[in-house]
Amino acid sequence: MNTKMPDDPKFNAYYKKHLQYLKLAGMRPKTIDAYSRAIRRIGNYFDCRIDDLSTDQLLDYFNDLLASRSWSAVKLDLYGLKFFYSRVLNRTWEDIPLIKPPKSSRIPDVLTVEQLQQLISATNRLSYRVFFFTIYSLGLRLGEGIRLKIGDIDSDSMRVHIRNAKGNKDRLVPLPEKTLHILRDFWSVHRHPCFLFPNRKRGLKNAHLVETPLDMGGIQTAMRQVVTELGIKKNFMSFTAPQLCNSYAGIWS
Repeated sequence: MNTKMPDDPKFNAYYKKHLQYLKLAGMRPKTIDAYSRAIRRIGNYFDCRIDDLSTDQLLDYFNDLLASRSWSAVKLDLYGLKFFYSRVLNRTWEDIPLIKPPKSSRIPDVLTVEQLQQLISATNRLSYRVFFFTIYSLGLRLGEGIRLKIGDIDSDSMRVHIRNAKGNKDRLVPLPEKTLHILRDFWSVHRHPCFLFPNRKRGLKNAHLVETPLDMGGIQTAMRQVVTELGIKKNFMSFTAPQLCNSYAGIWS
């Protein structure tokens, strides 16, 4: 379905107001993108007439959407429209009797300690090598690791403050002693005043001058290359491993 911005003055006014409410509600950028994309898609589907849609119209829309998109897209469009009706139009939202997707339980892929040792040892660039070790030893998502700052490391209580994690929530995770030593050694190389993992675009020698952390695209590319070389078939990009933290002391060489 078309997600381009419709050319309609009334719709554009609604859309602008919708964006303002999303930002004021403290939504994460990805959520704002998803909810605004939903309104554009719905606007194109209904020729920009989105302020008085019936239940039957919406059932038709979501049925057609499911034919070409995932259940995740259906839910995001539903939540985006609900936000639009309740905040922008200031109307009571009536739940749409959508059929919910069947629940499935999947066991996540878990890398063995030997595979982790191979992955880290095969990573040549120091910044990526330390980054991989850190996210696996702390059980972090890629984005959480990228956003780590010097002040998030509490060596007194041996904990790490993870900020703006999933659900826009903070949490504390245990800090293994080995990880603390590795992070200290790595910081002594780049000495950035803020980021634990500064951007590599100026090299380690001038890393303390950069204004952004590591780029996620570069991290993902580097990890794919290493995993391909090692022949690991698991879904490593979404993997976190807090259950293996105590086993990591011996995998750094």
